[in-house]
Amino acid sequence: MKKIQAIRGMNDLLPAQSGLWQYLENTVSDVLRRYAYQEIRFPVLEQTELFKRSIGEVTDIVEKEMYTFLDRNEESVTLRPEGTACCVRACEEHGLLYNQVQKLWYMGPMFRYEKPQKGRLRQFHQIGIEAFGMQGPDIDAEVIILTHRLWKELGVADAVTLQLNSLGTPEARATYREALVQFLSARKEQLDEDSQRRLGSNPLRILDSKNAATQALLAEAPRLSDYLDDESRAHFESLCLLLDAAGVTYEINTRLVRGLDYYSKTVFEWVTDKLGAQGTVCAGGRYDGLVEQLGGRPTPAVGCAMGVERLVLLLEALNVVPDAASQTPDVYIVAVGEVGAAALALAETLRDELPFMAVQLNCGGGSFKSQFKKADKSGASVALILGEDEVAARTVAVKYLRDGREQETIAWAALSDLLKAL
Repeated sequence: MKKIQAIRGMNDLLPAQSGLWQYLENTVSDVLRRYAYQEIRFPVLEQTELFKRSIGEVTDIVEKEMYTFLDRNEESVTLRPEGTACCVRACEEHGLLYNQVQKLWYMGPMFRYEKPQKGRLRQFHQIGIEAFGMQGPDIDAEVIILTHRLWKELGVADAVTLQLNSLGTPEARATYREALVQFLSARKEQLDEDSQRRLGSNPLRILDSKNAATQALLAEAPRLSDYLDDESRAHFESLCLLLDAAGVTYEINTRLVRGLDYYSKTVFEWVTDKLGAQGTVCAGGRYDGLVEQLGGRPTPAVGCAMGVERLVLLLEALNVVPDAASQTPDVYIVAVGEVGAAALALAETLRDELPFMAVQLNCGGGSFKSQFKKADKSGASVALILGEDEVAARTVAVKYLRDGREQETIAWAALSDLLKAL
């Protein structure tokens, strides 16, 4: 019988990897707690209309990448391809936005049908940050400074660069779009095939084309910064001053536009050259019109999302994976003879007294030699050997597995203090 395998682009997370994921998730959660952000959770399945109205019907995500199907009621539903629209829907549905300030974060799987490759999967995981109800550049700065702190705590700050731009208001962007289309239409034959297709549907996306010839052509194109309205220009200048004061360095990239229709004013990306083509590890910006676009009252908002898989790859590429990401036990208890109840009791006592340590008890029996091999293979630093003689004397033999110290015998009452000192 043919074995069933995972769907292409939807990967398993194995025990050897999950410790690093937990370390990353816990670090992010702790940083967000310090900035007073609260967690929100929402379904992976939403009405398709949510993404058509928010992301934009002529974007690559909606046109080509969404997992969309009819449910049993013949209603069109979609596995979420991103989290911002879902977060807005949940907040608006439960009355969290009008005349309120909300600072929220979420974590979980997203789904896009595209060619799987390193750092780009069909089921991928994002951590999202969203702030509602604040219109000044100070909240834009806080979101960026928060991510900057996270990179420092993860040990990757020297490997990422902040790129920054302003898209202006929708009105200013529409004026710029006309000028850009006019410029590119006169040179259409010089554009790559993908950019020619986007010229009639989403011309701003041509600005971040990866085609070298198209990028050379764009060097002479109109610049979005020349079309910014006064309010957006002042907002952007204030943001830059706030980042300067906070010591966050950045590059202004006038071709940075982001791939979703709902962005306005501030957009930013944290990029790295350590992961090849998939160099964006975090991206976001302001989306002041999205809440109203989805049926709510006008609400200023800013946010960002970071790819968990790419951050894990970056930690591994830089070799900054800490010991805290290891899921190996600290202590392995070898139980020889009829000592099962005593071994269980000893393990539970250690877990009570040393909650920061992982204690693995050998289960399933086995000879002393086979158990000792398991203890060594587990990665534990210490093996505790418990036999009938040790139980009678309420002692345990301590075998140091990772250094050259001599084996010793110690009373149960003194064991916790010994292990604390390791």
